[in-house]
Amino acid sequence: TRVLLCLVLLVLRPMSIPCKAIPLDFVFVIDSSRSIRPNDYEKVKTFIINLLQFLEVGSDATRVGLLQYGSEIQPEFSLNTYTTRAEVVQAVRDMKHLATGTMTGLAIQYTMETEFTEEKGARPLSMHIPRIAMIVTDGRPQDTVEEVAAQARQAGIQIFAIGVGRVDMKTLKSIGSEPHSEHVHLVASFSQIETLISVFQSKLCGAADTCAVVDHGCDHICANLPDGYECRCRPGYQLTIDKKKCNKTDHCADGKHGCEQEFVNTEDSCVCKCREGFTLRPDGKTCQSEYKLMKEGIILRFCVSQYITFRCADKSECSDGVMDLVFIIDGSKSLGPANFERVKQFVSGIVDSLDISKAGTHVGLLQYSTKVRSEFSLGKYTTAQDIKRAVSRMQYMGRGSMTGSALRHMFEQSFTAKEGARPNTQRVCIVFTDGRSQDDVSGWATKAKDSGITIYALGIGKAIEQELREIASEPDEKHMYYAEDFEKMGEMTKKLSYLLCSFPTDKPSKEDMCECENVIMFQQQVSEQLKNLMQNNILYFKCFSNMFFTNCSQKVKITYSDKKTFNT
Repeated sequence: TRVLLCLVLLVLRPMSIPCKAIPLDFVFVIDSSRSIRPNDYEKVKTFIINLLQFLEVGSDATRVGLLQYGSEIQPEFSLNTYTTRAEVVQAVRDMKHLATGTMTGLAIQYTMETEFTEEKGARPLSMHIPRIAMIVTDGRPQDTVEEVAAQARQAGIQIFAIGVGRVDMKTLKSIGSEPHSEHVHLVASFSQIETLISVFQSKLCGAADTCAVVDHGCDHICANLPDGYECRCRPGYQLTIDKKKCNKTDHCADGKHGCEQEFVNTEDSCVCKCREGFTLRPDGKTCQSEYKLMKEGIILRFCVSQYITFRCADKSECSDGVMDLVFIIDGSKSLGPANFERVKQFVSGIVDSLDISKAGTHVGLLQYSTKVRSEFSLGKYTTAQDIKRAVSRMQYMGRGSMTGSALRHMFEQSFTAKEGARPNTQRVCIVFTDGRSQDDVSGWATKAKDSGITIYALGIGKAIEQELREIASEPDEKHMYYAEDFEKMGEMTKKLSYLLCSFPTDKPSKEDMCECENVIMFQQQVSEQLKNLMQNNILYFKCFSNMFFTNCSQKVKITYSDKKTFNT
């Protein structure tokens, strides 16, 4: 009996035969929620270690990453962390149980936007290395998974969904790739999860580089599938009807953009634009004349005398305001390209209200998603025009939302002398976000505020009020703003502009300033009356000029009832 038992165990034990097929980029996504008991958690680790025996791990072979998730994401190691199977196995053995919630959707999003990036070790799509995510879960997600899983699959990630116990099969199918018979598996208990080893051995080691051996004819990208291949296009392009060629996507072609004046194609969408003299409203579609903005106080004007006429010139609302101001702008995927353009307009609107100069206010800007990118530092530009030009050139990142990392970058680097920060100058930061951060924000926000940096927190849509409060300086009512949608950003711009700016007492207030539009209106009325007088031969001009200027002398011709004429 003992001999027979040993033979059975020997057969069931996974053999250390590495795959001889193509390399993989393989990420384990492991449920570490409180519903998993400690001994079951150890069985999941054993399952991973046994599965690793069939993978030839190496920088030029299969790369392995792993993250745990509960209420938050716990990255254990990335695709470029280890280069041998032994190192990966040891890292799995060292994992600690999180025992929190079950945010499966958040885990899939993090996997797609962070783990399968070149920074984390994923190889470029052009190399046609299959990207595989294996998700192991034992419960119902506390967030939505269907949409983000579909996005991950569309991005070229092949997803295996493994459910243990009372997992809803419908949920598993919404996660796993097609065909579900190949990618979705449900076992009754963690003790049975080992039965899947032989199943995955044939799947992983049976992978073939179909693209390398067939004449696929793909215009851009050939992607290997378990049962063949498919053609895909680079961002900004779409497959034609033959499923092989790629044409540049015309997002404006259907005529549903609703743009009032002009429109332009970007990589991801159709974006509305306005003609010169108009500004795009927060709805991103209609245009508003700058004259109307002037009347509403968003653009303040002052009048300049020009001989007998007047002209209007822009007046900075902060003519004496001096600060070092850093914008932190959310560039996450939830924002969308069209709304990102509105955020850029918001930044430009704030810049218009500041006295940007070498001796005045300096501005820097960070954009963040799963990583932080410095668009320009405090010391780079000294004119509003240069700053607005740099803002308009910003490219949308469109990935995750690591607000905490952005706050850390701001605190540690943005306000340093190397970046252009000045001593004895007020330090201000404006943080804009439209959703929940995937990392902690309170720690770095507190450090920044304790160091003397004033932080304004602006939230739109799905932004979390508690996070905004943790970010903003006190009192909240002066440093925290929230709007339900992007159409309300114009009002937010006005309020924030007034808070940032102050007028010196020896200069006229907004109410006392010349109402330039009224002066122009009066001027136009006078010009019309003068024109009528000239047409009726009551008034005419005689002009002379020299090389420097032109001047006109007026002669009024008055005709009385006695037909006598007097000239003055």
